[in-house]
Amino acid sequence: MSGTSTDGVDGVLADLRSTDGLAPTILASASHSFDPALRSELLALNTPGDNELHRSALAANALVRFYAEVVGDLLKKARVSATQVRAVGAHGQTVRHRPQEFDATGYTVQINQPALLAELCGINVVADFRSRDVAAGGQGAPLVPPFHRAVFGDGTQNRAVMNIGGISNVTLLPAPAGGSSAALIGFDCGPGNALMDAWCQLHTGAAYDDRGHWAAQGHVDPQLLAALQDEAFFAKAPPKSTGRDLFNLPWLRQRLQGFEDIAAQDVQATLTELTAWGCAQALKGAKPQPERVLVCGGGALNDDLMRRMQSQLGGKRVCSTAELGIDPMQVEALAFAWLAQQTILRQTGSVASVTGARGARILGAVYPA
Repeated sequence: MSGTSTDGVDGVLADLRSTDGLAPTILASASHSFDPALRSELLALNTPGDNELHRSALAANALVRFYAEVVGDLLKKARVSATQVRAVGAHGQTVRHRPQEFDATGYTVQINQPALLAELCGINVVADFRSRDVAAGGQGAPLVPPFHRAVFGDGTQNRAVMNIGGISNVTLLPAPAGGSSAALIGFDCGPGNALMDAWCQLHTGAAYDDRGHWAAQGHVDPQLLAALQDEAFFAKAPPKSTGRDLFNLPWLRQRLQGFEDIAAQDVQATLTELTAWGCAQALKGAKPQPERVLVCGGGALNDDLMRRMQSQLGGKRVCSTAELGIDPMQVEALAFAWLAQQTILRQTGSVASVTGARGARILGAVYPA
């Protein structure tokens, strides 16, 4: 998985054969950081530019070589041969996400080269997970809620899973024992780490605000926060999804006009508060209200963000998915392994109540080894 944080590739080798309700078994995990040139090109391709077709094709080749390195690393760590692996789920790198726009269908674009990955790894590759849902009238995102339900759902406790990568998304998991028969609900909340990372890199040179230490030294500016919250996406009703097409550095610079005197670390504190607020707002109207909020993605490692979320959510318990035995940095990669299995088994991977599509669909395309 390489997500909207655009910092590198996270991979897991998982045994998903269990049918007894237990969590999947992670046999190995690996994470490889992008080199600065590739990261810069992937970020640049999020906005219109020169010679995009040529550049995106070469970026896809480079990205897939990173994927292949991660696959090789996983096999080596687990002492497993390629022939023992049923499939690789390779999501690709989202560079444009405009579902339901322009011609009512819109599009979503993930840079990928699954044929090259199958060639390099000698394993079946499942890719292109989002486009079928978009073709069926959906948002194509988020796709992780059915996986969250399968792994983190509980019979007695109402829960929510908050996935905070570059963009944040939420899955609501009411307890069946509570008599709830509501459809599965999940949607994008707004920015996750994308704005915080961009601002931190711009002013400190660091790729991200480690543990949120820099933001914790600043103070939230209420007027700037209100200006940031005045974005139509936040008020939009689900189903909804977003990406770097909207929440990016130009978006932030536009909203910083008139706030030039605010110290950089105060802007960082305000951006962190914005992410916490967006996540809290997503849970505001949930029925039933979750008693426990499980956080995964890089946001789970940001202590300042976790504190702000706890404050915003009052009495709800906010904790990492590590408390349930799954490293927060492995959840999304594991989710796309699960989605790849759904494709291989010809089972649906999307949920219409989440994406707004006309119905559940079998997602992805298979590239044979």
